[in-house]
Amino acid sequence: MEISFTKMHGAGNDFVMIENLAGKIELTSAQVAALCDRRFGIGADGLILLDPPKDGSVQATMVYYNADGGRVDMCGNGARCFTSFALQNGVGDGSSISFMTDAGRMTAQADDGIFTIRMTPMHDLRLDQTVKTPHGEYSYHFMNTGVEHVVTFVEDVAKVDIRPEGSAIRYHEDFAPRGTNANFAQVLSDGSIKVRTYERGVENETLACGTGVTAVAIAAVLKGLATQPVAVHVAGGDVLSVGFERRSDEVSDITLSGPAVAVFKGVVEV
Repeated sequence: MEISFTKMHGAGNDFVMIENLAGKIELTSAQVAALCDRRFGIGADGLILLDPPKDGSVQATMVYYNADGGRVDMCGNGARCFTSFALQNGVGDGSSISFMTDAGRMTAQADDGIFTIRMTPMHDLRLDQTVKTPHGEYSYHFMNTGVEHVVTFVEDVAKVDIRPEGSAIRYHEDFAPRGTNANFAQVLSDGSIKVRTYERGVENETLACGTGVTAVAIAAVLKGLATQPVAVHVAGGDVLSVGFERRSDEVSDITLSGPAVAVFKGVVEV
């Protein structure tokens, strides 16, 4: 079977985008993993299907898979790419769209190459926790911003040996059975934040993680380390912006803004 695709990235977090508005494409986990393989496939951190809406409450459905072929609730950078891709395929209202994810309903707007998505509600917040791994003891904050995230603030994020340290947190028994993503963040002198993320399902550092950026920004504001809107520098070099409404430790109306770029199009045999 031949499938047309578009390769996109959001701040370096890259995806294979497939238009499936007819609902005829069904991929196995093995097929997704093969397409995302950087040596034998197209190469990506994840794969996203543009599916038709399941009901009249939205205009489309976003189906997201990590590079290992596992289906995941949501992806922030992926949602921005999905917004751009859907609009390019005639879905939405020209510059805005509503869509369903496994984490819930989302809306998004496009403005001169910058895409702002209204995130699903944050939940499972746990501040000021500690976890011990073979690499040391970490103070962290935990929340689900569409998927699970640990946020730990460090003095110099460049010194983090992210693959072993992130993996140890990701697979720690405290986060079983689903595991977690691990974010290491540094507050800069101008109040912005630099972050590196070890992503579950990719099992390595990615150049950006939208839900991770969102978790870092929320944790920083709740702990008095930053003010809104929060500018977050990702490893891919871009700066993403996060804003939200806050009442004590309750957070609502979360937005994530940043670019989404089409890299190339092609046809692949599956």
